[in-house]
Amino acid sequence: MNRRPKLEIVAPAASPEEAAAVVAALERFMRDHAPAPAAAGPARNPWQRAALYEAVGREPSGPSPWGDPHPWG
Repeated sequence: MNRRPKLEIVAPAASPEEAAAVVAALERFMRDHAPAPAAAGPARNPWQRAALYEAVGREPSGPSPWGDPHPWG
């Protein structure tokens, strides 16, 4: 989701070059003062991941490293 506002100059006296310069300056200011991206959390332990899937009765989206979860049917 893009949360950045769409910048638009509404000034009939401004030339297209002036309007573009103002918008570029505003975009640069917003980019320079944006909050730093959040750091990625630590990798989840595969045993904990399997336990969490098991606890909610949901199969993981990818193949399980432990093989077929229901070999008997």
